[in-house]
Amino acid sequence: MKKLITLFCFLCAGLLPVATAAQQVAPDALVRDVTNEVLGIVRADKAIQAGDTHRVIALVDAKVLPHFDFRRMTMLAIGRDWRAASPEQQGRLTEAFRTLLVRTYSNALTQYRDQTIDFKPTRFGEADTRVQVRTEVRQSGAQPIGIDYMLEKTDKGWKVFDVVVAGVSLVTNYRSSFAQEIRNGGVDGLIRSIEAKNRSLEAEQSRS
Repeated sequence: MKKLITLFCFLCAGLLPVATAAQQVAPDALVRDVTNEVLGIVRADKAIQAGDTHRVIALVDAKVLPHFDFRRMTMLAIGRDWRAASPEQQGRLTEAFRTLLVRTYSNALTQYRDQTIDFKPTRFGEADTRVQVRTEVRQSGAQPIGIDYMLEKTDKGWKVFDVVVAGVSLVTNYRSSFAQEIRNGGVDGLIRSIEAKNRSLEAEQSRS
């Protein structure tokens, strides 16, 4: 789980937009080009290299999150219980899950050192609305780790709705624990649990 967290944030940082018309760029080109640009920024940012999580959170919040469909990610993580949640509960769940991902993964980007990324060929047609972009993280002395982006074409451009690390889906990785929380305390219990975790992570990062 710790490796999945680290690698997810390391790769999702590559979704920084390189142009105002980024939604017109092919999904594989978007992932490839912006990943290379962001890693260049990380290499040059002394504060991030020193472990400044607040600076990373600001970077992720401003540049990465617009390329993720957090409502869909939350829906997939909640599973069938999503339909039982009210619109208000769905909104709170989406915001809480979004915050959880940002705070959980912000530390990982500061751990970037000498990793490189191999971008695999992507095949898709003009009519395709879902695309899987395959990448591989390589680091000296370790086995390569596959990371696949699942993107969907929307009226606002290509959006990531899942990331699969070494065969493990990010959103479904949360599903069993979320289902248990709902069985124990209902949807409101899950919301309270995620929000409490977010407050705990915020307090830890404030002390760093």
